[in-house]
Amino acid sequence: MSISTHVLDTSIGRPAGGVAVRLQRFDGSGWVEVSAAATNADGRVAALLPAGEPASPGTFRLTFDVAAYFAARGTETFYTTVAIDFLVGDASQHYHVPLLLSPFGYSTYRGS
Repeated sequence: MSISTHVLDTSIGRPAGGVAVRLQRFDGSGWVEVSAAATNADGRVAALLPAGEPASPGTFRLTFDVAAYFAARGTETFYTTVAIDFLVGDASQHYHVPLLLSPFGYSTYRGS
């Protein structure tokens, strides 16, 4: 199993580099941090699940620190973070979770 993300800043029509991203897994009683990274210049984090991490179905959360990203650009924003919870049903698949971001809105979908 692998998990990746891609952040696009739709307000400028470009990838959002330098966005801090945290991956967590729900263990039945709370959220446990799995990894943390930052998007590269192309707005991507190719591998959020560390090598050796058990590949099993479950509920995961990606949290993006968008306030810091927009502050670094000198842009006012309404959101401080964006959290996306998603289900991994088949541990043999790749899960790509893109984020389309602007200072006053966002959307996401299951990518490929």
